[in-house]
Amino acid sequence: MNIEKLEQLEAKFLSQYPMGFDDPDLMVIAKKHKVDAMKAFVHTHFAKEKFDDPDAISDAFTKLIAKSSLVSVFEKAKYKDVAKLFREDEIETLSSALYNILHGDQKKGFNQLVLLLATFGLAKWPILTVLGLYYNGDYEVLVKPTTVKAVLSYLEVTEFKYTTKPNYEFYAKYRDLINDLKKRTGKSLATDNGAYCGFLMMTIE
Repeated sequence: MNIEKLEQLEAKFLSQYPMGFDDPDLMVIAKKHKVDAMKAFVHTHFAKEKFDDPDAISDAFTKLIAKSSLVSVFEKAKYKDVAKLFREDEIETLSSALYNILHGDQKKGFNQLVLLLATFGLAKWPILTVLGLYYNGDYEVLVKPTTVKAVLSYLEVTEFKYTTKPNYEFYAKYRDLINDLKKRTGKSLATDNGAYCGFLMMTIE
């Protein structure tokens, strides 16, 4: 990994936004993405005690995908259509998968969700990872293919490669990378991982 390039990105970002993520222009962008509202939504609807009602969890996840600016319009529309077709056992599987991702065996939950959504051609990285980002953005990450490929290429990361087919092993390695990068940059870039990846994309040419 090329740390010098990361330092150059940080300098470039701070030359444009000296206040870091407290810069008024960046705060406007955050409001546009309704970050605080989305975080509040997931903490309300995906708290541990909510998982006694799989139907409510499924409905909440459908709303989350529809509301999120991090999921493409195409993926939103397709998920909405597919969610209407879920059988009772598939709704229970969805609820179990999301519970494990947030509150239990994360690898097991991720694999459950991949298997379920792959049946409908919907095992897409953003759909699989957006909930975790909103629920625990200081640690979890959103895997957006264009962003991931740009970051790995620009910073010359050779320890692992992007995989089109979602798998937990890649997710864990990419999450570790982003959290490591955060430790290597200054306090002005101390933010949640969604915004941090935004900083990377804004500065990578």
